[in-house]
Amino acid sequence: MTFLILKRQCWNEKVSVKCIMVSFLFISHDAWTPDKWQSCKVGCHLFFYLCKSMTYLQLPDNAEWRRLVFWLALEEWAVANAPDTFFLWNVRPTVIFGRNQDMDAEVNVPYCKEHGIEMYRRKSGGGCVYADEGNMMLSYITGQSDVNKAFDEYLSRLADALRSMGLEAVRTEHNDILVGGRKVSGNACYASKSGCIVHGTLLYDTDFSEMERAITPSRQKLDSKGIKSVRQRVTNLKDCGLLFGFNDLKSKLIDYFCKDIRFLSTPQLYEVLKIEETYLDDNFIKYGRRN
Repeated sequence: MTFLILKRQCWNEKVSVKCIMVSFLFISHDAWTPDKWQSCKVGCHLFFYLCKSMTYLQLPDNAEWRRLVFWLALEEWAVANAPDTFFLWNVRPTVIFGRNQDMDAEVNVPYCKEHGIEMYRRKSGGGCVYADEGNMMLSYITGQSDVNKAFDEYLSRLADALRSMGLEAVRTEHNDILVGGRKVSGNACYASKSGCIVHGTLLYDTDFSEMERAITPSRQKLDSKGIKSVRQRVTNLKDCGLLFGFNDLKSKLIDYFCKDIRFLSTPQLYEVLKIEETYLDDNFIKYGRRN
């Protein structure tokens, strides 16, 4: 007699628990039967459903496009008011750079201005990112106060989600996720008094030519990775054998991470818009400090 034990870590805002499901499969040394496989599959689906710890945060309106910093403001609002929430978004062409980065060194400012590419600074660390309509952005808001644990939770789950879609996804020590040795996701995290904000990219159909023109990584950074260009080390999920489209990918990620949906109220939306204004300060964008 053999016990098949399936164990997965779950995280909850108020209580950190290990959610363990034990399928008592009375298996002899004979081969698995179809009935045994079916029992195991049903048990696994139930187990993973119980381990969904996030709530999907949905806006009250149907605005098609918002500035990238609106979504950063929503992250700030959520970590203070709605921990353990998750949301996905995408934007018109935008460059977003890290808290401590030199804007002029990382961004091709003249090109971005000429071609209407927006430029913003975020409050978390990490590198310079080009985002467009083909780049899915992920926001993972947790009441977990430990940055390393929050990062580990998110990266493990995102890599698991991609593997469940048939992709050979692996996470790296630099908080990236690779498929086929190329980067499909870069991520950053920062802590607040009430929890952690983890956010990242998921390249689905990003315009890499435009990305190369908009951002200007240092020659030293490229040489340290043994590559000649940014484009050489990244790839789109649609080129990795993913068999469904952008909206289907979004639906699958929501289903993987979330157990329910919460709608933001109109007054709460106004609170987010107020936070968004803090990202629009010219001094903050250019130098990382405010007027």
